[in-house]
Amino acid sequence: MKDIKHKFNRLVGFDPSTMSVRKEIVAGITTFLTMAYILAVNPSILAATGMDQGALFTTTVVSSVFATVLMAILAKLPFALAPGMGLNAFFAYTIVLAMGYTWQFALTAVLIEGILFTVMSVTGIREKIIEAMPEILRVAIAPGIGLFIAFIGMNNAGIIVSNSSTISTLGDLHSPQVLLAMFGILLSAILIIRRITGALLIGILVTSFVGIPLGVTQFDGVADTPPSIAPVFCQFEFTHLLSSDMVICVMTLFFLDMFDTIGSLIGVSSRAGMLDKQGRMPHMKQALIADALGTTAGAILGTSTVSTYVESASGVDAGGRSGLTSLVTALCFCLALFLAPLFLAIPSAATAPALIIVGVNMMFDIRKIDFMNSFFKC
Repeated sequence: MKDIKHKFNRLVGFDPSTMSVRKEIVAGITTFLTMAYILAVNPSILAATGMDQGALFTTTVVSSVFATVLMAILAKLPFALAPGMGLNAFFAYTIVLAMGYTWQFALTAVLIEGILFTVMSVTGIREKIIEAMPEILRVAIAPGIGLFIAFIGMNNAGIIVSNSSTISTLGDLHSPQVLLAMFGILLSAILIIRRITGALLIGILVTSFVGIPLGVTQFDGVADTPPSIAPVFCQFEFTHLLSSDMVICVMTLFFLDMFDTIGSLIGVSSRAGMLDKQGRMPHMKQALIADALGTTAGAILGTSTVSTYVESASGVDAGGRSGLTSLVTALCFCLALFLAPLFLAIPSAATAPALIIVGVNMMFDIRKIDFMNSFFKC
């Protein structure tokens, strides 16, 4: 029994002399609560392309579990992964709705990006690319994507709508959907300011329930068997494989994923005190490989790019230091798999506040950009 326990501890990097099982479990649950909003938001965003929303919920859960378990075993780090915010928006609103390609084409781009990501992570080329990029460009990516996500959130809420003359304009601020979304923004912001664990998830759920008497939310139950992923599983389109648009989509996804992952890994590791004197984190290569394999598996399962979540910092703050934290988070995702009716009943007016708040948070690094000299520095 002791031998099995010792092997398990080595598998996930758990050191009984410096770590606590209770803290790791609490940390894993905390991480899940802070990022569980993706179970409602990701299907909502990708369904705009015509993909089956029920299948998207299941594949979001399964891809998150797979990638997070990989992170626990390969890198032995307390980080969780799921389909990335911003990356899913680029998938749906740019590749499919703006460029006019099918969602199968977009999934193919994600698959190629995942394979490319894996090769570059294994060979170490990825780190060299990051070092070669101008710092100002690396800093500017997150705020740009944040603006994009916040804009989509306001559009989904009906706060702004399309207009033939001005491109966009204010929507009907008296409609139940807009009022519900504004309530959700206010509630979520208050919960975040008060540092409530799972603030975005609580905000989404409470807003959804408030929407029932307003006729915005159609509630049909809490638990049921998971929807089949058959409608989105292995749905690839290789017709435009060698087109210039495919190259552009793959490279855009690649760089978005790369900087998002690196930023999350370094930021959370720094917060946990895991960086050495040179600012390097342990098991970086293995973490990048887990992230890359998660993206590849996610494309096969039928979802957008899977990425390391900065919300993992909440678990680190709760004491998580090993892969055991990630395993607990993955287990929580497995349990959520049976709550499809609850998450699929959540209207866009309830998920829009999460998009807006996440988008605003991603703009934090805009303060590091010297707008007077940025052009010349590039």
